[in-house]
Amino acid sequence: MLSLYTNLAARLQRNEQGATAVEYGIMVGLIAVVIIVAVSLLGTTLQDMFVQVQCKIGGGVFTPGVGAASGTCVQS
Repeated sequence: MLSLYTNLAARLQRNEQGATAVEYGIMVGLIAVVIIVAVSLLGTTLQDMFVQVQCKIGGGVFTPGVGAASGTCVQS
């Protein structure tokens, strides 16, 4: 009877690795969702920032866009 209990306890301890893998999978999924939301919210702002830097390097004047529209660069 003692060996049956010991055998069962050993099997239960080995099965915890599957639960850990599922937890890591859920964590990776949540991180991916946060990254997708952040990129979609900041996408236009980041694009405007890069266009503004490119414009200033080229010696132009940056005009920001309205709403979701991206800004434009006018070379002087």
